[in-house]
Amino acid sequence: MSEVETTNDQTPTPKRKDKKPSRSQLRSASRRLALQAVYQWQMNKTAVSEIETQFVMNQDQDMDSCDKVYFRELLQGVTASAKKLDALFEELLDRPLSELDPIELAVMRIGSYELSQRLDVPYRVAINESVELAKAFGATESHKYVNGILDKLAQRVRREEIAARREANK
Repeated sequence: MSEVETTNDQTPTPKRKDKKPSRSQLRSASRRLALQAVYQWQMNKTAVSEIETQFVMNQDQDMDSCDKVYFRELLQGVTASAKKLDALFEELLDRPLSELDPIELAVMRIGSYELSQRLDVPYRVAINESVELAKAFGATESHKYVNGILDKLAQRVRREEIAARREANK
């Protein structure tokens, strides 16, 4: 086979080798899908198991490009501990929790879950991934708000990790 393939209009395009996504790419995709699933749960209170089934069975959702185990953990963990997660960041907000945009709320719940429950995920990764979700799905400036809240939360729940990082950078 040649190194160049042709499309229907006979325009040559370079042939791409199928490259397996990295672990971080799989996890990013998992977070993206989990955000959509958590948002759905927040909006219509459908059973989490039903939402999970919808995502796994729906051909439009690209579950093959994500870490399905991590997607499931995020969805199950965030929805099961939503009240605890809300309590972690609620006092850091400048407005009542009920006034948060549903996307911001879902993003902050996922970020709070990773910061408080997934110590294997570096705090900077958890915050950055949440900011990227807010940029992709949230209102124009919501990523700045999410960043500020999760950064303050990280100072509380990842104090040792942050101190160690600062010490290492001296």
